[in-house]
Amino acid sequence: MSDRLLVAVFASPVAEVLLRWGTELGFRTVLVEPGESAGDVRADRTARGFAEIEDELAGGSADVVVTDHHRDELGELLRDALARPARWIGVMGNPRHEGPHVAALTCLGVPPAEIARVHRPIGLDIGSRRPAEIAVSTLAGLLADRNGRAGGFAHGG
Repeated sequence: MSDRLLVAVFASPVAEVLLRWGTELGFRTVLVEPGESAGDVRADRTARGFAEIEDELAGGSADVVVTDHHRDELGELLRDALARPARWIGVMGNPRHEGPHVAALTCLGVPPAEIARVHRPIGLDIGSRRPAEIAVSTLAGLLADRNGRAGGFAHGG
């Protein structure tokens, strides 16, 4: 069984591609969707919250990607992710604006040092616009980070 776990938060077009391709790259996949339906998004496991996947997160090897920063549950789910031993946590969004997760987490009493653990933007800077492009840049960024590489075209020895 792979020690790499990819957790997509919120069923979205990006999550659908991210989890499908994540499986191809050797990740075990989990969709965290607190709403009524996961839609077309398929994962090895679907959960309504992080408490349901405690066992999978215990090893500290999970990469958590929030695929929608407009959802009302954003703050609570990020707070819950930060309280667990995730390897990496990131939120999609435009880097030119402060992410709504900052205010949401601040209102929930999450300390600034914990909020700073949330990566934003996510993925490699390839000018992604479409869901598949965002998923490719995110997965490439996660793989580069896991392998201690910067990503991009500059290659080290």
